Amino acid sequence: NHVLKPLSRRVYFSDLLILLLLTYVGVWAWANRLRSLAVGIDETTVSIRSGDIFCQDGFKVIAFNEYFDTQVDDVVISEASLNGAFIMNRLDITSAELDERIAKHQFDLGDELEEDVGRLIGKKQKYRLGTIFVHNDFLLTTFAKFDRKNQANLTMPEYLEFLINFWDQINKVYAQKSVSVTIFGSGITRIKGHKTIGDEDLLKIMLWTFRISEMRFKYPAKLSIIIHKGKMDKVNLFDVKSEWA
Repeated sequence: NHVLKPLSRRVYFSDLLILLLLTYVGVWAWANRLRSLAVGIDETTVSIRSGDIFCQDGFKVIAFNEYFDTQVDDVVISEASLNGAFIMNRLDITSAELDERIAKHQFDLGDELEEDVGRLIGKKQKYRLGTIFVHNDFLLTTFAKFDRKNQANLTMPEYLEFLINFWDQINKVYAQKSVSVTIFGSGITRIKGHKTIGDEDLLKIMLWTFRISEMRFKYPAKLSIIIHKGKMDKVNLFDVKSEWA
C-alpha cells in the first residue's frame, strides 16, 4: 500500500497535466478559428466579422481621399482599392454625375476647406477628414490625405481626428439604420511614424474612439466592422474579445 499511494499520486498528476495541455490546445485552436465577435459598447452592439462590405445590409461606408476624388486610373485612385471597386462596379451613376452632386451638396459649416489650386491631377476642393456624403445606401467619407505624388497617408493625430469627426457625422446621418465599415487604414493608406501598426491595432483604436464618442446605435440598428477574409489572419479576435468582454 505504501508503494501504491505515491504511484497513484504521480499517475493523477500526469493525467491532470495532460488534461490541462489538451484544454490549452483546444482553446488555442478555437481562438485561431474565431471569425466573428459581438462587442457591447453601452447600448450599441458592434459586430466584428469576416465578409464583403458590399453585401451588408443598411449603410455601407466607403473611404475616399480628402478631395472626394473619383478618377480611377491607378494614379489618383487604384483599381484595387475599395473606393476604386465602388466607383467601377457599384456606382449606379457616372463618376461625373457623382462629382456634380458632391459639388452641389450643402455640407455642414467647416466641412469644406480651402481649394488646393496648385493640384495638377484630380479635384481641387478639399474637405475636412471624416466628412460624409450620402449616396443611396453608401456613405462616402473623406479619410486619406494625399501628398504631391498622390500617395495616401495620415499621421496618427490625423487618424484620430478622422475617427472622432466620422463618428460625429455618422450620428447625424444614420437615421437608425445599421452601418457597416471596414478597418480604416487597412489598405494602402500609410500612417506616418507607425509602419508596424497592424489591422488589429487599428481595429482597437476604432473601438476606443467609438466608445468615447457620443455616437450610439439604437436597437435594432448596429455597427458592423467587416474584415476581408484575406486579412482575418492579421486580427486575433480572441485578443480583442478579452479586452472588450
